[in-house]
Amino acid sequence: MATLTLEQWEAPSLCERWRVRDVVAHVMSFDGVSLLDILRRAIRARFAHVNQVGVDELASLSTEQLLYRLRAHLRPQGLATTFGGRLALLDVTIHHQDIRRPLGMPRQIPAELLRCVLDDSVRSPELPGWHLSRGVRLTPTDLDWSHGSGPEITGPAESVLMAVAGRQSAVGELAGPGQVILARRLAR
Repeated sequence: MATLTLEQWEAPSLCERWRVRDVVAHVMSFDGVSLLDILRRAIRARFAHVNQVGVDELASLSTEQLLYRLRAHLRPQGLATTFGGRLALLDVTIHHQDIRRPLGMPRQIPAELLRCVLDDSVRSPELPGWHLSRGVRLTPTDLDWSHGSGPEITGPAESVLMAVAGRQSAVGELAGPGQVILARRLAR
């Protein structure tokens, strides 16, 4: 993040209506908060846009202040430590790609990390992966991992992750008879 220009910080991310800086604020908005803090946000958001409330809370921070917070919180704290920090790992890995992909800055995600987040992406009730992957078989072409049964979806593991995380732009990088099913689900 420290290498990005101010223009890149203001660029759109893959998260609808969020710039790169908003994605960073979102990731930081969960660090150190308690379940009670999240409940308070949910009430303020009328249970509809809890993530946006967290982003709005950090909207006044400068790029430098967001970078400082990132550096100061390299290990998750509070609610972000749920499931041994795996929830934070899943969230950060997906959002890292939400930033990198539109900026044209690809990253090779280490295989062990990718395997871990793929497992969690299809189980986490906070993400659409458990629903999107229902009735299809996810079979990355570059990673020894698979999930589910039914019409197969193949392609790079990172593309599989991003698609089951709800990123429609990744579906075109996938193939197989299950790809149409996934594309239809994401179009809704």
